[in-house]
Amino acid sequence: MEQLRRRVVSDGTRLRDSIAQRRHRPDYQIVLYVGLLMLLGLVIMYAIGPQRANVLNQAYGTDTYTATYFVVKQAVSLLLAGVAFTVMASLPFGLVKKHASTLLLIGLGLCVILFVTGNLLHISSIAQCSLGACRWFEFGSLGSFQPAEFLKFGLLMYMAVFLGIRINQGKLNDLTSTIYPMLAVTLLGLFFVVIVQKDLGTGVALASIAFSILLVSGISTRIMLKIVLGALAVGILAIVIAPHRIERVTTFLQGESAVTGSSSNDDANYHIKNAMIALGTGGIFGLGIGNSVQATGYLPEAINDSVFAILGEIFGFVGVVAILLAFGALLIRLLHIIDHSSDITMKLAVAGIWGWLASHIVLNVASMVGIFPLTGITLPLLSFGGTSMLFIAGALGMAFQISRYTLHQLSPVKETNGNETTLRRRGIGGSRYSGRRRYQ
Repeated sequence: MEQLRRRVVSDGTRLRDSIAQRRHRPDYQIVLYVGLLMLLGLVIMYAIGPQRANVLNQAYGTDTYTATYFVVKQAVSLLLAGVAFTVMASLPFGLVKKHASTLLLIGLGLCVILFVTGNLLHISSIAQCSLGACRWFEFGSLGSFQPAEFLKFGLLMYMAVFLGIRINQGKLNDLTSTIYPMLAVTLLGLFFVVIVQKDLGTGVALASIAFSILLVSGISTRIMLKIVLGALAVGILAIVIAPHRIERVTTFLQGESAVTGSSSNDDANYHIKNAMIALGTGGIFGLGIGNSVQATGYLPEAINDSVFAILGEIFGFVGVVAILLAFGALLIRLLHIIDHSSDITMKLAVAGIWGWLASHIVLNVASMVGIFPLTGITLPLLSFGGTSMLFIAGALGMAFQISRYTLHQLSPVKETNGNETTLRRRGIGGSRYSGRRRYQ
């Protein structure tokens, strides 16, 4: 009788899993929001690209940058990002999952190569370095490539697969087999990004990916608290050892005096001051496309890291609220996938994508409005630059693929050797289009 009972339970579990994983219509709202944001980014490059080109031509005494230079480059980036989204939306998740370790190794390997060619060998034809930091591979007229973006995707997939396996084995909170190896890999990635490449903004995004995955995994609260405290300590250390980061934090702590005071003449103060001016002059409805003043050379990095301030100047308060609502809607769709996915690895992968996207949005916007120290990080799908858009679009394409396998109801209970994971919800349901029948 006991053998029969086990067989019935096993068959029922397989039946529920097959129902839960039945392929259905994906969440096309993801495509809608991604497409709208990408097209808006192209409009912005069309509007402020000529002004940026004039600034660079005057600064370098050249005529290399034409009026259409930036909009054409952005259009190419948008096309490549569209291809990345389509490929990842079509590629079976199992294939990406199978090569998760390889993706992480490639990301780390690219960072090592960049360090050797840029910091040790000083080969400027390969590594693009600025102010002592080497963050990009240089490919001449083809553009540049930032390996940290590949590392984000590699770490995301590795952690999702690694923790998914440990959850199924009942070893999620095991220090030796789970926590220490996971922390070692994350710290290694942060070492290359924050210490070697001197990019704290990207380091925060990398940490946010790891944090989001851990939060959804159902890890012990005690262990999670220790990890968070350790991460804060590492973050403070990263700021203390870099003078330019201390300067930015000091500027932030000065509050309004850093913007309105007479001492607003250093680089950090100058940047935030002009970002505030851009947002303030935009008013309620903005100055309109083609009327930006800050983009003519006053605001540094107007087409990439500071693009949110330019958006506020052009579209005003109403416009930036609409843009933030679009980002918010996209993040909500990702949360919906997380809540309704029955496969733990898929759930963790989308959680990492959510953390990736949310960290970029929050850091970029918060630094431009003065509620967070200034940091260089792109506004997803809107900022100029191909590598960031390429990998974020690819990650969102993978989320779109995973949305084909969500449940109609919230995801089911799953117990692993007595350790409850965040798969516990209100009960198991069939796939979104599998009919009314439910298997309990």
